[in-house]
Amino acid sequence: MDGPITGADSGRMDETSNDVTAIDETAIENLAPAQFAPGTVYLNTAATGLLPAAAVTAMSEAATAHALGRPGSEDHFAVVDAVRSAFARLVGVPARRVATGSSAAVYCGLIAQSLPEGAEVLCAEGDFSSLVNPFHVRAALEVRTVPLEKLAAEVRPGTALVAVSAVQSADGRIADLDAIGAAARAHGARTLVDISQSAGWLPTDAGAFDFTVCVGYKWLMGPRGTAFLTVPEDLGGLTPVFAGWVAAEKPWDSTYGPVTELASSARRYDENPALLSYTGALAGLLLIEELGTGRIAAHDRALADRFRAGLDRLGHRPVPADGSPIVSVPGLDAPAERLSAAGIRAGVRAGRLRVAFHLYNGASDVDAALEALARP
Repeated sequence: MDGPITGADSGRMDETSNDVTAIDETAIENLAPAQFAPGTVYLNTAATGLLPAAAVTAMSEAATAHALGRPGSEDHFAVVDAVRSAFARLVGVPARRVATGSSAAVYCGLIAQSLPEGAEVLCAEGDFSSLVNPFHVRAALEVRTVPLEKLAAEVRPGTALVAVSAVQSADGRIADLDAIGAAARAHGARTLVDISQSAGWLPTDAGAFDFTVCVGYKWLMGPRGTAFLTVPEDLGGLTPVFAGWVAAEKPWDSTYGPVTELASSARRYDENPALLSYTGALAGLLLIEELGTGRIAAHDRALADRFRAGLDRLGHRPVPADGSPIVSVPGLDAPAERLSAAGIRAGVRAGRLRVAFHLYNGASDVDAALEALARP
């Protein structure tokens, strides 16, 4: 299993790892051309990843079966468990520690509602709202916000939970999770890490943290409506406030009246799944497993480094985010329109151009973006 995500050089792979493939930065190609045929130069994975062809086929077949009322077409729980297992393998924990749902915010809310009154939650400034807002809206909690680079130093004896994204959505900065985790353990605090912007390219050990949350529609290349929560072996002591029949130990025997026995695994925190979305989620996870996160990380980073070098030649200075495939460029929110006019999909976040590179991108995509930005 790949090692856990860590600090400024997070995910830099061990040179002895079999999961590393050297990338020639002069000729970086799409890692899975047969699975993707985008109609644009797509550089917006940090917002939404592209679906592999296999995902589109699986969803189409499942939707057709349901439209025709074929036997069993309304019951894809075996697919949900296959997705659960694939995600578990990706993040290095047993499947029994993974809950499946549709929203990272819902799972953050579950954790927020499970904390005792007056508990202090430590967050990073400008972190993604779906992670931090559930703690702000529960008035009984004390939320303290500090700069990302000071997060580890700001953990104190009264801190109950440290909640942080492994990779910042706004600008791609990578949290020093080694230091944050060590500080949390030293002070008896629990950790919640949002890996939505890292899982799928950055080797991750979810077992290094108390909780992780992740949406499936970004770097995992699944549809919207898929999300994951990982919990400790003891299930984390969360109050299953939204538990329905799917959270029961025997769901089909628990469809009426109170659920008398919750699942003995993280499935007790499952949401009733968006079955068509989960049918499409498996393809992206299996593709990542086939290619290996080390290889994907090397590929994505090489593209981002190529883009950063080109920006430097154009006189632009991106937000420092070494090792990240997300590049955020101050002063380029208006020129983002040039990219759109040239058929290039990117994003604008926090008033800055945000570009993100993934396995379906190649060097020609980088060069096309740079050419568009160089135009007056």
